Amino acid sequence: MAIIPQITIFDAINFQDLGDLETLKMVMDNIPDEELMSRLEKKRGNGRDDYPVRAMWNSVLAGIIYRHASIEGLIDELKRNAQLRYLCGFRKYREIRDEEGNITGSMPKVPGSWNYTRFLQNLMEEQKLIDEIFDNVLDAIVRLLPDFGRMLAVDGKAVSSYAPAENKNTTPDGRRDTDANTGIKKYYGENEDGSKWEKTVKWFGYKIHLIVDAVYELPVAFNVTRASEAEIPEAKKLVNGIEGKHKDILKRCQYFLGDRGYDDKEIIKDLWNDYRIKPVIDMRNMWGNKKEVKMFEGRQNIIGYDNYGCIYCYDPAEGERHTMGFGGFEEDRGALKYICPVKSNGIKCKGCDKCPYYNKSVRIRLEEDRRRFTPVARSSYKWDRLYKCRTSVERVNSRIDNVYGFEKHTIRGIKKMRLRVGLGLLVMLVVALGRIRQSNPELMRSLKTA
Repeated sequence: MAIIPQITIFDAINFQDLGDLETLKMVMDNIPDEELMSRLEKKRGNGRDDYPVRAMWNSVLAGIIYRHASIEGLIDELKRNAQLRYLCGFRKYREIRDEEGNITGSMPKVPGSWNYTRFLQNLMEEQKLIDEIFDNVLDAIVRLLPDFGRMLAVDGKAVSSYAPAENKNTTPDGRRDTDANTGIKKYYGENEDGSKWEKTVKWFGYKIHLIVDAVYELPVAFNVTRASEAEIPEAKKLVNGIEGKHKDILKRCQYFLGDRGYDDKEIIKDLWNDYRIKPVIDMRNMWGNKKEVKMFEGRQNIIGYDNYGCIYCYDPAEGERHTMGFGGFEEDRGALKYICPVKSNGIKCKGCDKCPYYNKSVRIRLEEDRRRFTPVARSSYKWDRLYKCRTSVERVNSRIDNVYGFEKHTIRGIKKMRLRVGLGLLVMLVVALGRIRQSNPELMRSLKTA
């Protein structure tokens, strides 16, 4: 906590009913920022202390909590709101004198834009320490919530830069964003009539790569890159980062959810082989014809599979295709079990006497095709049920936009963007931690008071 000493009796009376400021007070009480404060105070040295480091830091947190789109908006609020000034730690006033030098009043000392520019520059230099605060808060939540991390979801989020777009002149001038570039994402689908559609989205700016807890909808790991950076390599880096910093989360994790943008053989294979985490990642259609079925070698042209891993058998007598019943995943064998449809679904098959798999089970090893055959069978109801939980990461992305101010922002430069994203996600975690400690876990995703 960035402790503000010497609270007067008058201040204490003001703090009895904080109203909307209760959330800020809770964040200040629960954020483990003492090392950062000491580092910044040491860097400031013995210079003027009109605007203390701790007060500046608390006001930056307030700007995030109360959705100020710009520093100027935060400054205006500090000038207007005496209770907010006192809570942050701005306690000094300057005298107002008339033309003859007589004191006629006083005004609160509130930092200006230049003061915040310097302070934010110092924060950017301490990004590593801010990341450590994020990790410490995350560890505290992991200790308090035994099931936190059981289900993780990954996604990439576009963040536009409202600076002028790419220009051959890369010299920073305060207007252009020389770090940002253009990102392109394509979406594909199929209409009810079978016709295909394609949508291309372009933006100039950055991309947030994010892993969240899909149950509690809280961030677990993140990174900020230029818009053109691919999602799959960043997802691998994030998983490796979790392994290095939060091994307990990977030990707890049972499922890892992702859309088809993360359809990658290595990710799917490594999640299960290295961490025993079951990937639930949608697949791209690589075959073109969804109805195409490929036959397994050595299965007498009776057992086959489609692009999405659904298993079929063919009536040896008439060649009619039937969907085999799913019988579960056998971890010790590394195989999916499928059951004769006569037994599982009660269908009639005229070629039973000629079928070597009649009334029996077949096992499909994951090694047949690691993308199509995963521990949670793509053809199972369980896969569909789990995949729907992936929308949790989309809701976190929505909160980043609508609650934490990234839908409209004036941030330019990847270091500033990395700092601002990191602080927003840190506040998100600290609010959750505070609510849990207050025994109000139902409010852990809300910035509003109970």
